[in-house]
Amino acid sequence: MGLEKRYDEWHSAVWESGPDHADGDSPWYRLVLEHLPPVSGLRILEIACGRGGFSRLLASQGALMLGCDFSNKALQIAKQKQGNDARTQLDLVQADAGDLPFANESFDVVISCETIEHVPDPGRALSEMARVSRRAGKLFLTTPNYFNAMGLYYLYAIVRGRPATQGSDQPFDRPFLFPKIRSLLKKAGWRILDSDGTVHQFPIRPGHSPISIPGLEANRTLRRFLSPLALHYFIMAGKSRATTTLPAGER
Repeated sequence: MGLEKRYDEWHSAVWESGPDHADGDSPWYRLVLEHLPPVSGLRILEIACGRGGFSRLLASQGALMLGCDFSNKALQIAKQKQGNDARTQLDLVQADAGDLPFANESFDVVISCETIEHVPDPGRALSEMARVSRRAGKLFLTTPNYFNAMGLYYLYAIVRGRPATQGSDQPFDRPFLFPKIRSLLKKAGWRILDSDGTVHQFPIRPGHSPISIPGLEANRTLRRFLSPLALHYFIMAGKSRATTTLPAGER
């Protein structure tokens, strides 16, 4: 079974388990909202928009939104949730993050939340994001980061011969340490402008749910200081050089 079909089945299962879920209210989306400027009139691309919750939210705030996803089923659900709301300018397109079907320098903002770890070639995807971003464009990216207490717990489990899952049930997953994602961004033509993180969890007792500290998330200064230890790592980046379309046959 191909990866696209597996993602169609995954999105169907998630949708059926909670059709009323808002989709756009996850911790990483709340973090991106803190850093985004006013979006009215901006042309924004969300990579892997899934069932479209965050794209709809930004469209409702006046953004000229284009959401794309690898899964056609995810987009069908997103269109169903969007309905006939004429107040929002939201277009939905099926696309592979490693081969985006958009012209060079098309977007003011590119958003990629909890996506790059599910892409077979993350360097290629980040280069494509740079290509379609305008010269003064910005990238807002989040990814799970295992340079934290949860990551140490997984390492401990492996050493003890009891491998723990990394928390993802998606068909393809590659967890990153935060230095790796920073390195990939720079190689793809991005310069890092800011970083942050959210969800600080501590697995105190084996076999029990980790302890979270909500007050830490509310303290922006402390949260940013501890961002390398957060479960979800955030980076805002700008283009560091002109990026052009790859020659035919290489994209």
